[in-house]
Amino acid sequence: MTRWAWAEVDLDAISRNVRAVRAIVRPSDVWAVVKADAYGHGAVETARAARAGGATGLCVALGQEGVELRRAGLAGPILVLSDEPAEALDEALEADLTLTVYTLAAIEDLARCVRRRNHGTATVHVKVDTGMHRVGCRPAELNELCSVITAAPELSLGGVYTHCAVADSPSNPYTEVQLDTFDTAIKTLPRRPALVHAANSAAALAHPRSRLDLVRLGIAMYGLNPSDEVEAASFGLRPALSLHARVSFVKRIPAGAAVSYGLTERVDRDTTIATVPIGYADGVPRQLSARGGEVLLGGKRRRILGRITMDQLMIDCADDVVHVGDPVVLLGEQNGERITADEWAALCATIGYEIVCGISRRIRRRYTTGT
Repeated sequence: MTRWAWAEVDLDAISRNVRAVRAIVRPSDVWAVVKADAYGHGAVETARAARAGGATGLCVALGQEGVELRRAGLAGPILVLSDEPAEALDEALEADLTLTVYTLAAIEDLARCVRRRNHGTATVHVKVDTGMHRVGCRPAELNELCSVITAAPELSLGGVYTHCAVADSPSNPYTEVQLDTFDTAIKTLPRRPALVHAANSAAALAHPRSRLDLVRLGIAMYGLNPSDEVEAASFGLRPALSLHARVSFVKRIPAGAAVSYGLTERVDRDTTIATVPIGYADGVPRQLSARGGEVLLGGKRRRILGRITMDQLMIDCADDVVHVGDPVVLLGEQNGERITADEWAALCATIGYEIVCGISRRIRRRYTTGT
């Protein structure tokens, strides 16, 4: 290791989480969402673990993410979840990615690119906007788009899908409204596509109707909660990523001394301060400083003192004996105590997704198996 801060990713936990969800949603398939470097876990390694757990396809946000997976030797379908710019189509076709389309212009661009490359046939999925209003065609446009695709010798209609806006709030009736809208749109087609899908993690777990032919398993695959109302642990899922460091410096400071930038916090007693060489440039949210953020050291919760800096943070160790090199757990377990990404998210008024996605590439990932 080149520094005393790293993340550990339990690949067996990812495989087990996929298997657990497969058992819940069967006979629907599971496609693993590994966009954003697999939510900070590492796309290639996570994709392999997901496939080992039974995922039959992969999903990414960008063509370049799919290309990375192909170059690493990942086979099988890889669905790009949004429209790609025309200048990116050559590389996407070269990598045999399944592209998403939802406009006539995108369909025409892709067909032209296939003809120019003499590529054969490109498989596409059409995305329908059933009420989230991010991307997707209107339900009334679906029939026309699918007809254009099926009439084009360069293209093959592989599937049609939508995305649920409030599936992580199981009592919200809007998910049923979206699914009704989607079902009506599918029924306008002369023939049902081979794959029809709607479920993200929350929908897959909380809305059985949404599972259809496959579920797109994202946050739950990593063992994190889709929301406070849909808890991963209640479905037998557990976090795959933990964040670690070692104490880099120890000092004793007197009562009344202030700590870190701005000297915003003073100690009211003589106390031992440990410096931990990880900061907001590594993905530790700076907001934790003022919101009671803690880490684990010696099996105890230790409060972060003063402002988290770019590369380091300080913790209050009271009168305990602490040594340089002692292990610190920022996310994960130590001697029965546990801090989760969802705990940090609650303190920072965000979601667990942002916490794990924010762990920077300065933090080396160690991959473990056999746990």
